Amino acid sequence: MTQEPDFKDGQGPESEEDWVSKTQVKKEVNELKALGERLTTLTSEQLGKIEMGDRLRAAVEESRRIKPRTNAMKRHLGFIGKLMLLEDAEQIQYSIEQFSAGTTAHTAAFAKLERWRDRLINGGNNELQAYLEAYPAADIQHLRQLIRNASKAASKETPDPAPARKLFKYLREVADI
Repeated sequence: MTQEPDFKDGQGPESEEDWVSKTQVKKEVNELKALGERLTTLTSEQLGKIEMGDRLRAAVEESRRIKPRTNAMKRHLGFIGKLMLLEDAEQIQYSIEQFSAGTTAHTAAFAKLERWRDRLINGGNNELQAYLEAYPAADIQHLRQLIRNASKAASKETPDPAPARKLFKYLREVADI
């Protein structure tokens, strides 16, 4: 008579903590494959801003040479999906969302820059110093000129939005959005 092993601590061969269904695994792999496919649609400039391994970057660059909607592309996307297993998928997803207009992250970043623009136009040197502490790469002389022009335009009876747009565009360049 054989005695069954005693797994009272829940660490048996079929522990619920370790068990993942095949369906769940396939779903996760398909999500990574879809994320990899989104990587192939980015521009070279956007791709350069995303942190990823060299093998994945090379595979994404290689996908540009393969004709779309072919079996070769389908296999290559599967390879990219496998490489995505070795990467921080959440960070890559967040980075891609920064480029996609309409996403929550993109909208939040734009709202933050709009608040900075309004603070710089309506505020004084304290607001400018706060901005320069947050974004030290900004060219202070150019920034002061843009703020001065936007403030003049805003103080007119019929405000001209063009200088405020130029200021916002520069803030976007500095923030790298």
